[in-house]
Amino acid sequence: MQTQSIDLKNLMFGLVAAVAFALPATHAVAAMTPESLAGVTLVNADKAKELQAKGGVMVDTRVANEYAEAHIKGAISVPYKEKSAKAPDFDASQDSFDLSKLPADKNAVIIMYCNAGECWKSYKASAVASKAGYKKIHWFRGGFPEWKAKGFPTE
Repeated sequence: MQTQSIDLKNLMFGLVAAVAFALPATHAVAAMTPESLAGVTLVNADKAKELQAKGGVMVDTRVANEYAEAHIKGAISVPYKEKSAKAPDFDASQDSFDLSKLPADKNAVIIMYCNAGECWKSYKASAVASKAGYKKIHWFRGGFPEWKAKGFPTE
């Protein structure tokens, strides 16, 4: 009887451990942004810097206090307020993004960024702007962390 009790305890511990380790890993993978977005050009820090130097508008889609703390030098703040799922098929009607703060010219070069990885704000802002008719949207997927790692200017 005691052997069965120990085996049951070991089995329960093993199941709990397996679930505890599997859930965070599954969640992290599911929450990562996709590696592409139809109608939008994916760029890295070097390309984003080059586009900005040529007159492209750098758009920080993070919340206002993150922008106030530090941002890419010259970027404008247009926070993407999300309530929708962190998924490629998100429902933009649940979110808020002020397109009127973007250039009126739908052919303007626009570079969207946020905090990369699990931050979906720039992905969603890029998708919304593209659907609104903006033709030259560049999604800087690596965002602020990649920019800082390169030692590029911030303010």
